Amino acid sequence: MFDLTGKTAIVTGSTKGIGKAIAEQFAIAGAQVVVSSRKNDACEEVAQSINEMVMDKPGEATAIPCHISHKEQLSNLVEETHKRFGKIDVLVCNAAVNPFFGSSAEIPDSAFEKIMDANIKSNHWLCQMVIPDMLAKKAGSIILVSSIGGFKGSPVLGAYSISKAADLAIVRNLAVEYGPHNIRANAIAPGLIKTDFAKALWSNPEILEKATRGYPLRRIGEAIEVAGAAVFLASEAASFITGQTIVIDGGGLIA
Repeated sequence: MFDLTGKTAIVTGSTKGIGKAIAEQFAIAGAQVVVSSRKNDACEEVAQSINEMVMDKPGEATAIPCHISHKEQLSNLVEETHKRFGKIDVLVCNAAVNPFFGSSAEIPDSAFEKIMDANIKSNHWLCQMVIPDMLAKKAGSIILVSSIGGFKGSPVLGAYSISKAADLAIVRNLAVEYGPHNIRANAIAPGLIKTDFAKALWSNPEILEKATRGYPLRRIGEAIEVAGAAVFLASEAASFITGQTIVIDGGGLIA
């Protein structure tokens, strides 16, 4: 039920952290994976490492660089994927930015706009671009990587939290609009995960202890623990799940 053999998946922001783990696990499950981030060298390196990892399996990876805030680059990402694999079965919108840490009263317009453009508008654009292919096949799975910040207010990550709450609304709307065409849309909301993106929160032992004190599992999460949920949502195992958000946070949100 978790086999992805024969499926083609685009994963944005997949040269490190959660995105990289998702790309790796997709390929291990048999998918053809497009590794994408801003820098071509990084994309090529990760794609090569994945291909070496799955050498004796049906999965494979290819590199297509893309800056998600540029619509023409997103369009190229979709077009190049079609040229190389002929179709798109799964889209994972993982890439995101957070250039500001502080009060919402102090965030510059430029930083607010950058967060909204990269974390919301780019997801909307990319979904628009891949859905026609999914409509033609009457099948598809869209996965947005949100955050537990989308469920909570924050005194220092307000704009980022707003953008991640929007992800939850996007998948609900896509699910309602395209469910009749057998296209599913779901979100994943990670808590504190050991990635470069969250390094400021886990590199200091005192800050890490404070951050995970309220987690029932009492520890930070690993990127691969998020990737498992992505494989599930992309596969037939989740064929009756749409418009939902899976929270992966060691129980922090409910404690």
